[in-house]
Amino acid sequence: MLYYLFRYLHEHFHLPGAGVFQYTTFRAGLAVVISLLIAQTFGHRLIKLLQRKQVGESIRDLGLQGQNEKKGTPTMGGLIIILAILVPVILLARLRNIYIILMILSTVWLGLIGFLDDYIKVFRKNKEGLSGRFKVLGQVGLGITVGWVLFYSNEITVREYLLPNGTFSAIEASKVFKDVHLMITTVPFMKNNELNYGDLFASAGTLFNGLYGLLYIPIVIFLITAVSNGANITDGLDGLAAGTSAIIGVTLAIFAFVSGNALLADYLDVMFIPDSGELVIFCTAFVGACIGFLWYNSYPAQVFMGDTGSLALGGIIAVLALIVRKELLIPVLCGVFLIENLSVIVQVSYFKYTRKKYGEGRRLLRMSPLHHHYQKLGYHESKIVSRFWIVGIMLAVITLVTLKLR
Repeated sequence: MLYYLFRYLHEHFHLPGAGVFQYTTFRAGLAVVISLLIAQTFGHRLIKLLQRKQVGESIRDLGLQGQNEKKGTPTMGGLIIILAILVPVILLARLRNIYIILMILSTVWLGLIGFLDDYIKVFRKNKEGLSGRFKVLGQVGLGITVGWVLFYSNEITVREYLLPNGTFSAIEASKVFKDVHLMITTVPFMKNNELNYGDLFASAGTLFNGLYGLLYIPIVIFLITAVSNGANITDGLDGLAAGTSAIIGVTLAIFAFVSGNALLADYLDVMFIPDSGELVIFCTAFVGACIGFLWYNSYPAQVFMGDTGSLALGGIIAVLALIVRKELLIPVLCGVFLIENLSVIVQVSYFKYTRKKYGEGRRLLRMSPLHHHYQKLGYHESKIVSRFWIVGIMLAVITLVTLKLR
């Protein structure tokens, strides 16, 4: 809203300084400041409110070090993150931008699913929370919505540059171009690194022309479900999910800035996505919200984000990656979430296999997810979190290197 207000003041009254709101970098920096301030001020008040309402986490006895001290710690702190994201975005971003609309929708959608789960656990005293099938149904619903918009909306375009002889090519010195609706994505570590989803159906003949949404939309559903669940599983130690998400958010902000800037996209020879630069405001608000939440969530945590925050964080990351056409980099960028997910899958699968084969279940890890395995080995919680953050930074650097390493 402030964007439109100051643009009006600049255009009609020539108010000194009002034109600065036209710059994405200024609004992005301001979004960080506002999100941090909201997380700080609102966070303290919310924690006091949750304590008065006795909205405390019920802890299962897993035999982990320091576990009993966490009993009664307020949960549903994800409300701090969601508010600290949405307020600066609504104030500073161009709300008519299709990408901003998708991000606000994704944040609210998954935040509501997580909130329902936390509400049932805390206020209805049901430790199981929202039924798993309803969670998945909500994630699938968001996946269908996001996939449908990305696949069918004519506002979702990429820029193709046209050589004088009329043939299409990658970005070159020619300034002849057109913005087209194409479902292409970036393939990491390849020279000609753009993949058109339509080509995957090309060998099937003309019968499947235009129907490759049957492939794309399930991919979107899978990624949103996988990453949101990965963030949810990772949220098991103080500051782990929030810190890891902040690192991923910084990386996605860089991708959004490069992909939305014609000069940088030209220089780095990457796909230029018109209007995607506005996502930088959302990304910086996202990072500010995660860091602001860490003020209260770092060890020893004063509040837990609960499913309200973790499901929203994962979904936001997945949708951002899809919009900037970097979804194939998710296994690297979100490597911490991936390994946490896989540790649970492998542990459960191996336990069931050995129980069927030997009559008793055996475990590969002392406990899953992976961070609990290290707790069982005697590592302090803060050391595990710090090392996971370091791994997350390394993976983020590797992801950014793909801009030029082909």
